[in-house]
Amino acid sequence: MFLKLKKFFGVLALLATAAGTAHAQTKDLSSSGVLLDRVAAVVNDGIVLRSDVESQMQAISQRIQQQGQQLPPRNVLRQQVLERLVLQELQMQRAERLGIKIPDEAINQTLTDVAQRNNIKFSDLPAALEAQGVDYRDYRDEVRREMTMQTLRQRDVLAKVYVSPREIEQCIAKRKASPNADNEFNLAHILVAIPSTADERQIAERTSRAQAVHDRAKQNEDFGQLAITYSDSGTALEGGALGWRKASQLPSFVADIIPNMQPGDVTEPIRTPSGLHIFKVLEVRGAEAAALVSQVHARHILMKPNEVEDDETVRQKLAQIRSRVLAGESFEAIASVTSEDAGSAAQGGDLGWTGRGSFVPEFERQLDALAENQISEPFRTEYGWHIVQLLGRRSYDASGDVTRNRCVAQLREARADEETEIWLRRLRDDAFVEYRM
Repeated sequence: MFLKLKKFFGVLALLATAAGTAHAQTKDLSSSGVLLDRVAAVVNDGIVLRSDVESQMQAISQRIQQQGQQLPPRNVLRQQVLERLVLQELQMQRAERLGIKIPDEAINQTLTDVAQRNNIKFSDLPAALEAQGVDYRDYRDEVRREMTMQTLRQRDVLAKVYVSPREIEQCIAKRKASPNADNEFNLAHILVAIPSTADERQIAERTSRAQAVHDRAKQNEDFGQLAITYSDSGTALEGGALGWRKASQLPSFVADIIPNMQPGDVTEPIRTPSGLHIFKVLEVRGAEAAALVSQVHARHILMKPNEVEDDETVRQKLAQIRSRVLAGESFEAIASVTSEDAGSAAQGGDLGWTGRGSFVPEFERQLDALAENQISEPFRTEYGWHIVQLLGRRSYDASGDVTRNRCVAQLREARADEETEIWLRRLRDDAFVEYRM
């Protein structure tokens, strides 16, 4: 439950270009009737505004130029940006229907992390953003949107990804048999989506398009430019960049193909339920040597705010529980009947021995600050309010455990990529969208 979320916030300078766009529905007509904006698309009962499209286009164009790539035709870039904003609006609408809300405490903690990574204080972040021409409130809203969409994807996609014991054992055996199983590949990717409702003519047209893109990529045409122009993937506007992936992290449908490729090689179009995929290997590097891992043994109690009990009420309840434990009551007994973490409550809140990276950042920070047997004050994460007790620390030769955990994580991640694309296509296919530009 407390696995760390993928870090979608980079350094401050990279984030600033994406933060200039406020939520589409915050703009309207003034009472005097002066036109302030125009609608770019109607998305169910929401809208995407032209100003948002133009703002995103400007930020992305600057990034593409800074990377030394050629800009695609303006109409192509506009369509890609508009489609991305439509998908974001659909995700935000679904999050609202499900009641997903990111509390201010979680936003503040994320922004604190951003500030620390840029060697500034949280209190100095607004001024640092202002110096780059970014309004702090707009930036904060954008962070909230990203965290909301990440939480939604965790609920709708990642939590439902299943990896069977047999797959895990096969992965472990494969890693033992192949000394190069941990080689890493820097990949770029193009998806030519095929709707689930496509007829034979549409399938033929999309297949022809994918083959034409593949042929141009094989002729050493700029792959990033092709991705920006033709890809339907969520990474299109990043030039299709997927970053570094271990062989065992690759999607299952290319797991036996990419390890045999060299830098510069391009796959044939590969059909999956989401469409046709084309991958290019940009670089290959060897694995790093394994090392001893530091582990902590901890137990916790989780309580979640709801319609009846707000954040302050829950915090006070946990503070009272902490006082009871310090006065001699059993942490294990209280956790078993009060903790809302179903995965650990039955074990009295025990989380077992875990390595760094197993928990979300705020949870790990609390553990780092504790002495053995000490109990934290109540603190907030995106999952709710916690108190945690540190039971011990150790250095552990976890080679076997690490291999198994890596297999589980890598199989889940590989499957999640494909499932996320399918999920986004379904959201889009089920929505009413009317383009107005």
